[in-house]
Formats: sequence, C-alpha cells, structure tokens
Amino acid sequence: MASILIIVVSAALMFYWFRYTCLLMLHTRTGNDYASGLAAANDLKFKGIGEQAVGNASARKLAELERSLDRDYHLLTYLLAHTAGLHVGGFTLEQRMLMLDFRLMQGFCWLTRRLATRQAGSAVLEMAEVLTRLANDMGERIHASSRA
Repeated sequence: MASILIIVVSAALMFYWFRYTCLLMLHTRTGNDYASGLAAANDLKFKGIGEQAVGNASARKLAELERSLDRDYHLLTYLLAHTAGLHVGGFTLEQRMLMLDFRLMQGFCWLTRRLATRQAGSAVLEMAEVLTRLANDMGERIHASSRA
C-alpha cells in the first residue's frame, strides 16, 4: 500500500513540475518577436487565435480553432525538424516539452470542449502560446544562421 501511495504522489509531483515548467517557459518573453514574421510568411493562423478562443466560443468554434492550431503545429515541427543544419541536435529539451504540452492541451480541449468551454478555450490559448514559442525559436534559428 505504501509503495502505491509513493508512486501516485511521485506521479502527481512529476505532472505538477512538468506543467509549472511549461507555463514558466511560455510566460518567459524573448528579446525579439520572430513569431509574427514567421506566421505571416507561412500563412500560420496561431497569432489571431487569442481573441477567438476567449469568451463564449462554441464547441464547434473551438474544434475549428483546434484543427487550425494542429495544422500550424505540424508545419512548425516540420520546419524545426528540417532545419537541423541550422541547429545541431534537432529539437531542444525545451521544445520537446512544449510539444508534449501542446498534445496534452489538445487532449484536454477534446475532453472539455462540450461541457466546459471556458476551460477548453484556455487550453486552446495555451496551444497558441506553445506555437508562438516554437515559431519564435524557429525565427531565432533563421536569424542566427543569417548572421553567421
């Protein structure tokens, strides 16, 4: 019984640490905003999601926003993965954690979309923040390679 309790408490603390770290990464601002330029150049929609996800968004609207974010996610991760020449080692640990956070928020949004639209809207907002951070990382890679 004690072993099970230790495992459950350890898992809960690990999840808490993961969420706290992801939120800390998302709220840490970088010096330059490369995400806006990258979003405009690649027709990404995550920059305008914030206003649409807050308030009284319907379950259908949240599903549309989630699909749009998923499309942007696939494009951004493709770009990050295929610019390995600009950054040795592929994805950083921070980027992998944010990618996992994106998927967790996507699942949370799917679970809460019909009954708790406010919480689903918060999950959509966090997904957009993750994409903003990943796009900014991509822009930093491009900027660093152009200076070299």
